Amino acid sequence: MRYTALVVAFLLLGNPALAAVTPEIDPRASLTVVQQWIYNYRAKPDYAHVPAAVRVLFHSQTFKEPENAGIYVGFIAGAIGSNPAKAEQLVNSFFPVPPEDEWVIVRAVAYSGLPGWRNLLRRIAQKMPGRRVMIDSYLNGTLPTLGEIPLEEERPGMLDKLRGAFTRNPFAKEEKKLDTRITFASNQDLLDTLWGYYFATGSHAPILRIMQMLPWSKSRDTIDKLTIGSMARYTLASYAVRDAALREFLRSQLPRQPEPVKGPLSEVIRAADTVQLGPVRKDAIAAVEELKTKGSDARRNLDFWGQVGVGAIALGCVSAAALGQVAVGIPCVIGGSASQGLLSFWEKQQ
Repeated sequence: MRYTALVVAFLLLGNPALAAVTPEIDPRASLTVVQQWIYNYRAKPDYAHVPAAVRVLFHSQTFKEPENAGIYVGFIAGAIGSNPAKAEQLVNSFFPVPPEDEWVIVRAVAYSGLPGWRNLLRRIAQKMPGRRVMIDSYLNGTLPTLGEIPLEEERPGMLDKLRGAFTRNPFAKEEKKLDTRITFASNQDLLDTLWGYYFATGSHAPILRIMQMLPWSKSRDTIDKLTIGSMARYTLASYAVRDAALREFLRSQLPRQPEPVKGPLSEVIRAADTVQLGPVRKDAIAAVEELKTKGSDARRNLDFWGQVGVGAIALGCVSAAALGQVAVGIPCVIGGSASQGLLSFWEKQQ
């Protein structure tokens, strides 16, 4: 955990002077050097040193906690997808990979956006026999690629609910199954993955996806959506403060966005232009407190949280860094419920 607690954004947010230098990567370099290098990569792509940087990530056990490794998986995926002609050569250069970390390569290839990513995954599958199930799941579509992951689950309509009520056996014992469906609304590490992809490519596609999460910062539906939406809003503002090109892109997108996005996006741009990030953070804290106290819009009663359990959420590395985490060695994962994690984390930044 102590390795994952530091992230790319921490270097920029904690010491902006470091952003002016983009060092070459020695395989024996520290994780801190690699993080700095990753953040600056989009401004000065250094494709030749990607293998060395990835080896440092593996050596540093960065992928020990998968839910806190989103930014690095996203960066590797972006690096693979940014140069289709050399993608296979790049992927092969990562090997040998520790068996416990082979999932990183599988997911990065699937998330790369390469037109022929399936063929590439088939060709390298023999090097990772222990990941056959995961590889087959991506190949047959059981696991979605980054571009296929929906923002949130589609809710059943009234007719669907009625149909289910009349067709379900009222005496049958319901068997609870583990919910493994993947959505951006329920997996905060995917926000980090999008930022990693942006760092590797400078592409606006992940930024547009992050912008779609902004309405959740005003959501009173679920605590997870409110938390992730608040993180999306805060990270956009934090990085836009120091990234003029990102700031200009956000400004250019403002008139093109629907009203639910336009409101929080205006707040992001305003906060970035004036370097006023404190109000964004305080607004999120107040919103979480209100949701905890009053319950959702659908059920405004104090019994709501007793009936609907709130699972823990990993406030991933990029988001943690954007909140100004400066202590070395503090884990990225905040214990307890999503709301309590968000509150306790932000309160430490006051």
